Formats: sequence, C-alpha cells, structure tokens
Amino acid sequence: MPDFARLPTTLTQLLVASLLILFLSGCAGNLSNEEKSESQLYQEAQEAMDDNQFSIAIERLQALETRFPFGQYGDQAQLELMYAYYKTTQYEAARAVANRFIRLNPDHPQVDYAYYLRGMAAWDGGRHALEGLELADISQRDPGSTREAYGDFRRLIERFPDSDYAPDAAQRLRYLKNLLAAQEVHIGRFYLRRGAPIAAINRGQEVLEGYADTPAVPDALAVLVEGYLHLDNQEEAERLKQLLIEIAPQHPQLGNNQAFIQLHPTDQPDKTLWQLLTFDLLNF
Repeated sequence: MPDFARLPTTLTQLLVASLLILFLSGCAGNLSNEEKSESQLYQEAQEAMDDNQFSIAIERLQALETRFPFGQYGDQAQLELMYAYYKTTQYEAARAVANRFIRLNPDHPQVDYAYYLRGMAAWDGGRHALEGLELADISQRDPGSTREAYGDFRRLIERFPDSDYAPDAAQRLRYLKNLLAAQEVHIGRFYLRRGAPIAAINRGQEVLEGYADTPAVPDALAVLVEGYLHLDNQEEAERLKQLLIEIAPQHPQLGNNQAFIQLHPTDQPDKTLWQLLTFDLLNF
C-alpha cells in the first residue's frame, strides 16, 4: 500500500482528488431516478436512445416528465418519449403522448412531428388489419387504426403542407384511402351475402361519395347494381350498370352483351350449411 505521507504534497492532492471523483461518480451511478437531477435524467435518456435502449430511455423520460413537468427539457422529453414508445411497439402509448403534446403545444415548431408520429403509430398498429381480408372476416375486424392513421396524415398535410413529413404522409394517405375504399366494397359484398341490400347500398354509396378517386369505384358500382337488383329496383340498377359500363367495360361482373352478373342472387343462396350455422364468421 502506498505511503501517502512520503509523497510530494502536490501528488498527494492529485491522488486524493482522483479518488474523490471516482467515489462521487460511483455514488451518482447508484442514485435512483427520484434522486437524479433533471439534466442527469435527460442525459441518461439521450444516451439510452443513442444506444437503441429504448426501454431504459422510456424509464428515464417518464421520471423526467413526472418530476420536472415544467422543466427545461419538458417539451423535448415528450417528443422523445413518444418516439421511444413507437420504437418499442407501444403504439397506443405513443399516440397518447402525441395527443397530449398537440393539445398543450399547438404552436410548437415541432408539432408537425407529433402529428406525423401519431399517424405512424396508428399505421404500424393497424396496417395489416385489412390486407388480404376475406369477406367472412369482416364482422371480426376493426379498421379503427387505419382510419386514425388516415385522419392524422390528412390533418398533417392540411395544417402543415410544407412540413418535411408531408410528402411521406401524402403517399401513406393515398394507400390508406385506397385501402379504406376497398374495405367498404368488401363490407358491401358481405351484406349482400347476408341478404341486407340496403346496408350494401350504403357502403357502395360511401365509396362514390368519399373515395371517388380510388380504384374501388367500379367494384362499388357493382355492389350498388346488385343491391338495387335485390330490392327489385330495375331502373336504378340499370342506370348504375350503364355507369359501370362507361367507366369499366371490362369489369368481371359484366358478361356477354354487357349483361350484369350477380355474385349473390337473391334466388340462388350461395351459403353453405357451415356458413349458415356460423353466421359467416368462419370460413375454411
């Protein structure tokens, strides 16, 4: 063991100072989140984010938000917290933080980012909800996340058309619009199978009114034609069939001589015994 009494005074002082620093650093590392300063919590959160340790970052940012809600890092901590939640697939938590940030900071220079991330959380939370959807699954599937993402991206583009996030949001918006329109057609056909033509007509009309610039329009017209045929409204069915012929003459429900082919004629039930017993909820 070194004999500090024999060392020169200056060297002794340096050694003592070094040991003190090491001791204090060790103590700081053992501090709980309740004992750390605002800057310590934020710095540790930043380091965790840089290392992709998002769970640790969330813990530090939550402590920062709880203990210093009006501190110097308050707004930035919320932005980073919503991102950390998003990266850990905690999409509802990410949307909740984004909602709070937008409500409390409507004029913040980074509020467009909050809108964008809120939309992305809904996008990733429900992007597969409608893809490859079978008609028998309609009643079991909830397109809520898809609609939320659509609304978020649309608001971002409307409020911040020059935002750096607007071009990407616009592309996603187009995809979601096509997806939602296709879903309306799927539901319309589902109602035709269930013998509910008025509900089917409402779905087809929704596409014509709300998604008129999507590829689903011809299929929506076909749903409308078939719905009116179910109601024995030949005049309206013929009018809509002519519109279908005009915009999509090669539609698969237009046969020889442009005769309309019903997928689910009222006098020819296409349900199997299994479909009847399960109310179309299962289909193998």
